[in-house]
Amino acid sequence: MNKISNCTLINLPLIKDRRGNISPIHTEVEVPFDIKRVFYIYDIPGGEDRGAHAHYSCHQFLVAVSGSFEVELDDGENQKTFLLNRPYFGLHIPPGLWAAEKQFSGGAVCLVLTSHEYDEADYIRDYEVFRNYKTGIDANIIKQYSSR
Repeated sequence: MNKISNCTLINLPLIKDRRGNISPIHTEVEVPFDIKRVFYIYDIPGGEDRGAHAHYSCHQFLVAVSGSFEVELDDGENQKTFLLNRPYFGLHIPPGLWAAEKQFSGGAVCLVLTSHEYDEADYIRDYEVFRNYKTGIDANIIKQYSSR
């Protein structure tokens, strides 16, 4: 099972030019997985939150391409907050960690690169199911008993 210590803040290449800067991102180079999906989150009202879920298999790589936001991570035992506020830094989040993006500045844009295509079955959206998953309790058994 992954821990917060498996997360990596990666310094992306920064190619400076008087006409503007470029930060390239390559599969298996800056991003430690094969990129299968790319999306971005934007127009988030200032101070609002996003995310608040974990993945069973999917790796994520987050970049604040504009503005800033915090990423709160939880591995079931420890919590840590990362501030993303530069477009040349990215945060690698391996599967099995609860992640919530918070405190978006006005105009912030969060770029997300993932190791898997979208699959709802890969998401853990309930924090208690996540905690039970991390402690080895079968989430399906919990759901069966909680619905009685």
